[in-house]
Amino acid sequence: MATFHQISSQNLECPICLDLFNQPKSLACSHTFCKDCLERILQTRSNQQAITCPVCRKGTHLPSGDVSVLQTNVPLNSLVDEVKTQNPTCTVCEKDEKPPAVSYCQDSGKNMCKLCDSKHSGWTPFSTHTVAAMTEMASGKVPIKRRRKCKKHPNDDEECFCTGCREYVCCKCGMLNHLQAGHQIEEAAIHEEKLMENIKELQERTNSKKATIENHIDFIETQRNEITNMMRRLNDDIDKTYEEYMQLLSARREVLKCQVKRLSEKFEKELQVMEEENRQIIRRMKAMEELVTNGVKVPLEKDALFAHDTLSENMKSFLGRDDPDDQSPRGVTEGAQKISFNRFVKINELCLGELKDYTWDVKADVELPVKNSMNCITRAPDGKMAVGSSKGGIHLYSSDGELQQTVLKDVNVRRIGFLSDGRSVVRNTKNEMSLYTPQWEKLDVTFETISYDEGGFAAGLTVDRDDNIYMSYRKPQKILVITPQGGKAVREIMCDGYTPMQLFSFHTTGKLILKDSSTVVCFDGKGKKENVLKKEGMNAFPAVCRDDSVIVAWVKHGEGLVSIDRYTRNLEHVCNITTDFKIQKPEERNWYFLQEFESGEIAFCTPDRLYIFDAM
Repeated sequence: MATFHQISSQNLECPICLDLFNQPKSLACSHTFCKDCLERILQTRSNQQAITCPVCRKGTHLPSGDVSVLQTNVPLNSLVDEVKTQNPTCTVCEKDEKPPAVSYCQDSGKNMCKLCDSKHSGWTPFSTHTVAAMTEMASGKVPIKRRRKCKKHPNDDEECFCTGCREYVCCKCGMLNHLQAGHQIEEAAIHEEKLMENIKELQERTNSKKATIENHIDFIETQRNEITNMMRRLNDDIDKTYEEYMQLLSARREVLKCQVKRLSEKFEKELQVMEEENRQIIRRMKAMEELVTNGVKVPLEKDALFAHDTLSENMKSFLGRDDPDDQSPRGVTEGAQKISFNRFVKINELCLGELKDYTWDVKADVELPVKNSMNCITRAPDGKMAVGSSKGGIHLYSSDGELQQTVLKDVNVRRIGFLSDGRSVVRNTKNEMSLYTPQWEKLDVTFETISYDEGGFAAGLTVDRDDNIYMSYRKPQKILVITPQGGKAVREIMCDGYTPMQLFSFHTTGKLILKDSSTVVCFDGKGKKENVLKKEGMNAFPAVCRDDSVIVAWVKHGEGLVSIDRYTRNLEHVCNITTDFKIQKPEERNWYFLQEFESGEIAFCTPDRLYIFDAM
């Protein structure tokens, strides 16, 4: 039987992996390769229905794309199994019975027993040889060097390589056959070195290409994450817009229902007065009836007869009155029937609707605690209206016009704003700004603002839906945006030449409404002018309502008249609230403020007085 070395030097190695065949599969061209090697080759092809032989380049059709269907080279597989199972013997010893080999010299191609291995390692000429344990050779851990014996010259190794024939040859064959045929011959070691360099270059290029592709895969993953985040933001924006619109519609619904409730109370009060008047008549009739009836229970004397006659005449006179007229209660009902709800439908606008054909009238006319001191009014979170005084304090009023509380009496107030958590931000007459708790305790927060000399007389202040604080300045005609954490402004908005005397923010957008003398201007969050309102001969005083509609008080100061209209957030007219209402003209300042209560009443403030309008 052939030795381990003799057999392993035969064609039992896969041309691809250079290891003993593992599940050898034959292609249509009869060339054989490991099943795993063929599968790896197939993976590199875009068309996995065919495979090209790495040796002869011929194709083999694979309809199923499965290498397993190829014919197994059974004889070769059996021979490989035999090589793997037999125990190799020493090929150095000259004994008839060869001892088992424990190592293999890659340079001499010899199997060595334990004794020969120890002698081999001590021989100086062989000190550079590479020796591997036989167990590592058999397991495939260490491959066998490809130094084969020439078939024509069995004692010579194939130490040369013919580049034309692409095969290893011994030196004799190279000189006698290949060189004479004009072929180029080089040392096998040099050729193998070139192969290794080529392999190294291919490995480097492969690693570089793999890194490039992996980076591309990472980039794809980045794009996937970016798209996922964008889609999440879109969904969040949709949900946020939906919630905001629902809040606006809910706020408008509450206002309208409050108006209906107040109208119901008004009509009920009118009917209740009528009912009470008629019940009083019945009570008088019963009393008169009892007096007259009691007078005939006993014989009457002269004075009693005169008294009875008088009572009877009075009762006859009372009964002679006209019966109650149904017209009065019917008139109340007819007044209620005139009121209707008009659904508001308009492109690019959101408004639930308006009550039509009802009258707004003044509900309260209140003198402010300090004359000629009002600087601003702002809707407070608890449903009250906060009136700021330049001479000190913030006065909190109910929707009935009752003064509920006065706070910050030592602060000269110019503007007031409220955050979503109930905290308040107050701007004083020196353009300084402070933050307070819902209980009006000052917080240790510092805001960097523009001084009075640079900014001029304090202008507007408002808080947006994200609790950003907007402060406007007259001289530079700009707005600074500051967070509740204090410090410097995070951004700046120029007012396009308008003087921002009063400032209001919308609840669902980044838009702003500002008052400039007689003009109302709508800006986007970046300072781009979108819409303008103006009426000749009138001063405009706007406010943004809870449902993002806009109300504007048009004041004829010289005549002491005010008209109030409602507009959409794009400043398109919706309805008139009151026209030419006569106010007590301020003696000193032409300064007014407008605001809506949470319950829907409208507050209009002069330097001296607070007027509250309601549906009557």
